[in-house]
Amino acid sequence: MSDENENKPTLTRKPLGLRRSVESGEVKQTFSHGRTNKVVVEVKRRKLVGKPGYEPEPEAATVPPVAAPPPPIAAPAKPATPNDIMSRQERQAKLLREAEEARLGMLEESRRREDEQRAKAAELEKQRAEDNRNAEAATPSPPPVIETIEAETTPDEPASADSAAPPPAARKFTPVETPKRPARDEKKKEPARPGKNDRGADRRQSGKLTVNRALNDDEGARARSLAALKRAREKEKRIQGGFGRREAQPKQSREVKVPDVITVQELAVRMAEKGSDLVKALFNMGMPITVNEAIDQDTAELLVTEFGHIMKRVSDADIDIVHDDDTEKDDPATLKPRPPVVAVMGHVDHGKTSLLDALRGANVTAGEAGGITQHIGAYQVATGQGGLITFLDTPGHEAFTQMRQRGASVTDIVILVVAADDGLMPQSIEAIKHCKAAGVPMIVAINKIDKDGANPQKIRERLLEHEVVVEAMGGDVQDVEISALKKTNLDGLIEKLALQAELMELGANPDRSAEAIVVEAQLDKGRGAVATVLIKRGTLHRGDIFVVGSESGKVRAIIDDKGKPVKKATPGMPVEVLGLSGVPSAGDMLTVVENEARAREVAGYRKEQQNKARTTQAPVSMENLFSNVAADRAMEYPVVIKADVQGSAEAIVTALNNLSTDLIKVRVLLSGVGGITESDMQLAASSNCPLIGFNVRPNSKAAALAKRDGVRLKYFDVIYHLTADIAKEMAGELGPEIIETVVGRAEVKDVFKSGKRDKAAGLLVTDGLIKKGLSTRLTREDVIISATKIASLRRFKDDVDEVRAGMECGVVLADTNDVQPGDMLEIFEVEERERVL
Repeated sequence: MSDENENKPTLTRKPLGLRRSVESGEVKQTFSHGRTNKVVVEVKRRKLVGKPGYEPEPEAATVPPVAAPPPPIAAPAKPATPNDIMSRQERQAKLLREAEEARLGMLEESRRREDEQRAKAAELEKQRAEDNRNAEAATPSPPPVIETIEAETTPDEPASADSAAPPPAARKFTPVETPKRPARDEKKKEPARPGKNDRGADRRQSGKLTVNRALNDDEGARARSLAALKRAREKEKRIQGGFGRREAQPKQSREVKVPDVITVQELAVRMAEKGSDLVKALFNMGMPITVNEAIDQDTAELLVTEFGHIMKRVSDADIDIVHDDDTEKDDPATLKPRPPVVAVMGHVDHGKTSLLDALRGANVTAGEAGGITQHIGAYQVATGQGGLITFLDTPGHEAFTQMRQRGASVTDIVILVVAADDGLMPQSIEAIKHCKAAGVPMIVAINKIDKDGANPQKIRERLLEHEVVVEAMGGDVQDVEISALKKTNLDGLIEKLALQAELMELGANPDRSAEAIVVEAQLDKGRGAVATVLIKRGTLHRGDIFVVGSESGKVRAIIDDKGKPVKKATPGMPVEVLGLSGVPSAGDMLTVVENEARAREVAGYRKEQQNKARTTQAPVSMENLFSNVAADRAMEYPVVIKADVQGSAEAIVTALNNLSTDLIKVRVLLSGVGGITESDMQLAASSNCPLIGFNVRPNSKAAALAKRDGVRLKYFDVIYHLTADIAKEMAGELGPEIIETVVGRAEVKDVFKSGKRDKAAGLLVTDGLIKKGLSTRLTREDVIISATKIASLRRFKDDVDEVRAGMECGVVLADTNDVQPGDMLEIFEVEERERVL
């Protein structure tokens, strides 16, 4: 047994069993990056054994797996004999040799694969560097889509024992282009080796499945995000010098128009510079002012020159638009016939509006308060020959003198309507004067010839007094006898108008910027400021920019005389214009300008001139010094006036100013157009004055405010009712008129005692008479000593009621005993009368 034990080979490990050690039957693989793997080769079932928790990766499609040598098939178990033990030891040594050979072969194969991968990685890195240089030289474009490749099996993965089983499908991924880095030396580059980090990067870059990737033709290649594109563009700008390194643009020199006075802000706008830069320049010049302050032309010239611009001096008058028919006459070749403008003028209630109603088939008089016209109405009537005639109806009341004058100045022909049964009246004579002043031809229409007592011949004779000679009496003024009520001889009037218009050869250029004159203006609650204008020349289109008076605007709508909207208005056409910034004054000229800036500039200049005219005081002279003192002593009667149209408000202000006297004068606090508002009520309440509404009413809030503050509201629809009421109230403010009448004078001859306190004066009546109870003045050397009354009057010892001149009497004066011989008594009566302005 001892020999047998000595001859037995010594084992370096335990015998094989169900639980074998790590050294027996295992092949250890070592990789360059520090990873190891062990393969058990003596197993009946082909099983992969690795580290706890280690999961082998799928094999790569490009590298064929290296199969381990198949282990020998174990023989069936036999009874343990010495020969069996030796054979088992031999087999075990053989297996160990084969395993070592396999291990060496696998190591050689792994080294060969690593060399191939290094070469391939170096080639890919070189190609990627070349692509980066090409991308930097060209315009940035979306990153190229890299074709997906199948993941290769790392050499450290254990080979599959079952070669017949199909390998699992390889995961596809789309690598994203790495950020561009500066190129490095090829020698310093190390070949990329697959590792754990690379596999993790592949998993991160693969991304999730999105709609863009699913619909992409490039097998799910991921596109760059918007944020990445934005960053790339910003980087390109920084590289090209886009931030702060842009080349300075050459400064543009401008021609700057500078008036006599201009604000710093306006000058900065015209120079296209910053207002703060101008303020700094002025501060350096020693002028610390703000952008809202005004500077003169010389200072503005210094600023314009310093900033490299060219200055052009202009005066304030150059800003305004001057209308001069002589200097702006149109070319005769461009003139086209236009309808004549006819003004109907005359005395109140002579049938002017009735005549227009008969001509145009309307009934305007039914809507006039009191049956009289208080506005200028504009209408267009078609004649039988296919022509058009524009009529202007002017009011006949004496308060509307300015409206009649304005109507005569804008017309081509004037129709003077005179009632055959009434004759020439003051307003008829005034209309003749306006017509002569305007230099327009006149046609006399003798109306109401159907009434009893009508005498047309008498009218013709009365016209001779005012140098108006009709054709029937050898003159050049046409006359026609008509009846507006029964529409008699209206055709004859139309014929005479057409003949007169044909002789005048009226024409205008419709192909130019429109110019119109404001006939009437009002403030409508729903439409805003509305102006009735008469087109003089040019064509007014919807959308034109215009300036009228101190207001500007844009034509929003054009309404004709029948209330229908139209797109344009031709010369001689009366229309309503909507789109004004405010209510203009009647008689202002409407002019179409090129842009809104020009309209605002002209309107601002005109407003400034109006403010200067309103606030500037007239120079004091000896002639007006005493009148100003008397005016300052006069009592003021403040009023607030709101009317329906601008012409009515103007007429009311004129009529009330005419009511002013040396004792009391009207002070118009506000004269406006439109309904009565809360601000009007507050103004009237603070001034404790009446508020006059002419054809207007307050809204609900204003009415409640008037009731709360006790504002006196006066509503009128006829102007002479208004003037009569205001005149009566102004007289009431002055109180009743006191009239003194001297009835007698007496001289004091002597003074006697009368009772314990009083003194009696012996008088000689020199003039008139003395009555008991009358007022008297006691004068001494023409100086009034006292004003008292006669308490007692006696003649001798009897009490009498009166004593006449040449007789002596004795009197006792009330409230005074300062009587001396030689004083004079003046006896007078005091009478109170109702004051009338």
